[in-house]
Amino acid sequence: MTIRIGVGGWTYEPWRGTFYPDGLAHRRELEYAARHLTGIEINATFYSRQKPASWRKWGDAAPAGFQFSLKASRFSTARKVLADSAGSIEVFLGQGFTELGAKLGPINWQFAATKPFERDDFSRFLDLIPDTQDGVPLRHALEVRHPSFADPAFFALARARNMAVVFADHDEFPRFEEQTADFTYARLQRSADAIPAGYDDAALDGWAAQVRTWAAGKRDVFVFFTSGAKVRNPAAAQALIARLGG
Repeated sequence: MTIRIGVGGWTYEPWRGTFYPDGLAHRRELEYAARHLTGIEINATFYSRQKPASWRKWGDAAPAGFQFSLKASRFSTARKVLADSAGSIEVFLGQGFTELGAKLGPINWQFAATKPFERDDFSRFLDLIPDTQDGVPLRHALEVRHPSFADPAFFALARARNMAVVFADHDEFPRFEEQTADFTYARLQRSADAIPAGYDDAALDGWAAQVRTWAAGKRDVFVFFTSGAKVRNPAAAQALIARLGG
């Protein structure tokens, strides 16, 4: 059981002087972030393929034990008929992220809030997603945002494939708390700009208790502070790491 906590991405200009020290070279931002956090969710993969050389460089910049999660391509998840995604899934999976090896964390398949649950189509879509790529085991998380996914049939499909249903704490989207895999994947999206650590002490204590509960189920846990007051998210992640003894 391992707990990894981090943020979405590592390149964000307002983090310079708030998270990154003044004068830190841009090329060293990932190296710095990976030594102060224990995970990062890569958002760029949602929009485009990355080069194998980039994956090798990113992996080399992070210490042992660190893991990168990545967002699956929107060209796979933003479709009327998900079962038609075979080609785009193949392109996404073939971009070389397995160069990360042991530093590869879960893949987050994020769906639009307008996409309802249709059991047969969703089941066929999940059948297109492999458990390994280039001989490397893959973990998958499903971030669904339509209320119709509050359906035992959806949770059963996820559980049958050991795919986590993303726990998303957000002002607009439903929050699904069902545990369907041997890991938990949480995205916390309510940080506030007026609070230096993004969340007040009581909220951070509450999230620390929640993480311990998830981990007590012998699950690995991934927690990413995304959206909200993005400038505060590294501080929120570091505060949670400290509370959990990291």
